[in-house]
Amino acid sequence: MSSPVDLFAHAEPLEPEAMGAGTLDAMGGRFDITRVSLRNYRGLGQCDVALGPLTVLVGPNGSGKSNFVDSLRFMSQALDESLDNALRERGGIDEVRRRSTGHPRHLSVKVWFRGRDFAGAYEFEIGAVRGKDYRVTREECTVKHASFGVPDAHYRVRAGVLEASSVSAVLPAPADDRLYLVLASALPEFRPVFEGLSAIDVYNLNPGLMRQPQRPDAGDLLRRDGSNIASVLEHLRRTAPDAKPLIEEYLSRIVPGVVSADRRDLGAYETIEFRQDVAGAAAPWSFPATSMSDGTLRALGILVALFAPGANGYSPIGIEEPETALHPAAAGTLLEAIESASRRRQVIVTSHSPEMLDSPTLKPESLLAVRADAGVTRVAPLDEAAADALRTSLFTAGELLRVDQLQPSDVDQPELDLFT
Repeated sequence: MSSPVDLFAHAEPLEPEAMGAGTLDAMGGRFDITRVSLRNYRGLGQCDVALGPLTVLVGPNGSGKSNFVDSLRFMSQALDESLDNALRERGGIDEVRRRSTGHPRHLSVKVWFRGRDFAGAYEFEIGAVRGKDYRVTREECTVKHASFGVPDAHYRVRAGVLEASSVSAVLPAPADDRLYLVLASALPEFRPVFEGLSAIDVYNLNPGLMRQPQRPDAGDLLRRDGSNIASVLEHLRRTAPDAKPLIEEYLSRIVPGVVSADRRDLGAYETIEFRQDVAGAAAPWSFPATSMSDGTLRALGILVALFAPGANGYSPIGIEEPETALHPAAAGTLLEAIESASRRRQVIVTSHSPEMLDSPTLKPESLLAVRADAGVTRVAPLDEAAADALRTSLFTAGELLRVDQLQPSDVDQPELDLFT
């Protein structure tokens, strides 16, 4: 097993003045994933890495960056919707577990987490059975509290049987086709864990859908493709007055001339209306979403995902290749926004953009190198030569990426026992 984890070691301090007084307390606080261990998830044979406030996965196209962040979304979707939905969306158990000559029968996901006053670990293992079916072979959750007098809690389920539990109340019987944390979330000991893990989302924004007239919804959560962004902007205007101006400030720097973005009614539908400075005009002109570029719409969606609080606080988010469709000159400002957002919520991004990584503030601890060899993905911290070059400011990460020198460490990954 790899080195022990300090469950209460947290990310760098938050900046209350950047988020508005009392915002975190009112929204339930911050929730971070501090470490991830995977086995046989898609192309990932084995992976055990620490995550910080900001994690950037860097590697060539097809190396498996998306599979890593998708493992977190898979866990979240299995909790928020159902395990069956999460598997079927990905083509079933045979498409989710790693293919190999040895035909692995099980896939495993384990995360260590930390909230405002609690920390712990959650893990599950899924096994394939005949007929393209599956079952949850093992699941375990441990929660430790920082507050004196608050008891720790845990449970362990194996093959549909509750083997151990710290809870004195009578618990529902497990089923081997769903995750037990969904049932355990009815108990106050496990509710914050469920809320934090089920709220994780990975965004892959679709400018085409963002342009289309949208049916109004509550707007409390941005959809993965951004298709309800008009409702989210209106929700932010009413409930998080500090967030919307911050989003518009960064948007104006990424897309010069853009002043604001607001919801506009279209009968029973709604859309986004942008205001943009025009040469010779005394005041900004209004433009519908249909007149805006893919890059502008993606930038707006990314900024909303970064700075909009969720219903239960600031849970982790993933963003796939945020630099797509943006001018290279805007990539540095985008990274600045990502780094700023990581002070209030954990951010995990995938990228292969040298321009976005051309920043002296990007530390080697924030980077994970991803490579694929014979169909097996390897995710690891940077090798020592690259990490040392960044620490001494000899090169930026973007400069190293241009010459293909962001390589994973050669240190062998330890054999994992996920259930100890």
